Amino acid sequence: MRIRNLVATAAIAAALAGCTNETLDSVNLSSVKSKTNYQVSSKMTAKMRELGMQKTSPIALRIFKEEGTLEVWKANAANRFQLLKSYKICAWSGKLGPKVKEGDRQAPEGFYPLFPHQMNPNSNYYLAINTGFPNTYDKANGHSGTHLMIHGACSSSGCYSMTDEQIIEIFALARDAFKGGQQSVQLQAFPFRMTAENMARHRDNPNIEFWKMLKTGYDQFEVTKRPPEVNVCERKYVFNQQSDGAFNPMGQCPAMSTPPALQVAMASFEKDYQRDYDKALKKYDGMVWYEPTEAERKAIVADQRKGRELAYAPTGTSLDAGKMMKVSDLEKKLADEKAAEEAKQAALVQREAFEKATRGGTSVPVPQASPVERPVLQAAVQPAPARKSFWNLFSASEQDAPAPTTVQAPEQPAAVQPGAPQPATNQQPTAADQKQAPTPAGSNAQVAAAPAENPQVPAEQPAAEQPKKRPFWKIWGN
Repeated sequence: MRIRNLVATAAIAAALAGCTNETLDSVNLSSVKSKTNYQVSSKMTAKMRELGMQKTSPIALRIFKEEGTLEVWKANAANRFQLLKSYKICAWSGKLGPKVKEGDRQAPEGFYPLFPHQMNPNSNYYLAINTGFPNTYDKANGHSGTHLMIHGACSSSGCYSMTDEQIIEIFALARDAFKGGQQSVQLQAFPFRMTAENMARHRDNPNIEFWKMLKTGYDQFEVTKRPPEVNVCERKYVFNQQSDGAFNPMGQCPAMSTPPALQVAMASFEKDYQRDYDKALKKYDGMVWYEPTEAERKAIVADQRKGRELAYAPTGTSLDAGKMMKVSDLEKKLADEKAAEEAKQAALVQREAFEKATRGGTSVPVPQASPVERPVLQAAVQPAPARKSFWNLFSASEQDAPAPTTVQAPEQPAAVQPGAPQPATNQQPTAADQKQAPTPAGSNAQVAAAPAENPQVPAEQPAAEQPKKRPFWKIWGN
């Protein structure tokens, strides 16, 4: 009996896993003849009928970065939108927060109208839908960026990337809605579900004021289940506002009013929200959310890349990689990360400088001198042995073996060994030679004067007496 229960539990778990991974009705791309004319599955059309939806009724798209989810909502017979299907986003780059400038790797956040001409059937990423970034709000605030898409291939650099199986289905749902007469599909891109608890958890994020502005549109959709009417004035979003004046994105907002029915519904919603928010603040007192980097998110799902193409780059969710921390612990962690990044950048600069200096093998950078002084080791100079003069060939005091080399300090003159003959040279002695070397015996030359800096040595002091050489006629003497 126990084994039977375990088997049943395993079967249920496998079925649930299949639903989570969207394998029960996954598209078989090998059987698709035309990706732009693909028809949604019979299972999905059956769900539409169950929810009172037409195949060509309007849709809306909602994205939640933190949990990595893209939702397709579709209008029913009462023109209220219901969730049709939820997809797991395969890859999104950057961190939570809006896109500000080209190259920041941020995926857009905000409200974006998607028109038929933004559908790209010839995308390099299988299929694509251009988000329309920058929209009116982005332009009013000086935000820049191009080619921000929802596309396939599971590889993102500022886009929301799905798998090819997912994007062909999303593309077909949007195509059918346009065929039904929908002029634009509203894309709502949020950092997270803007519940009271999530807003309290992210209350210290630098983007919190921007997110509070988006939350107004989020809340109105939650209450009405219809995409809000979006305008921009004073460089900010306004939602479902009635006005006789024109909305100028850069100018002052005209006189506006909220429809009475919506105003009543939102007042009740706000009361419940504030109660839940205060409760969440107590729960997270002294705690702060650590927002993970893209690399930390990728590390969580690294196993998904195994056996796939290099372009397949799932990035995981912030909920899996992030965590609540004490404020002091987060400050230390961020300081350590900053120091590590600075060291990494310094090493990169050094490497680039070295590669530039040695490019082509034509030059090598000279190392900078060390600020610590080190003693200089001077190699002893071994003078070449002087040639024997003809007269010294037969001198009994001349040694056949070369004299040992003496290492001398550069400041001191060479020591004079009494009784040792000096080799003759054919070179005119320099002043230094006259100072250090004694005059050979039998010569009439005078001893060089002592240096002027040593006043105690007489200028004409005779050199020390040297042993006399044996006269020529006594070479054969006893």
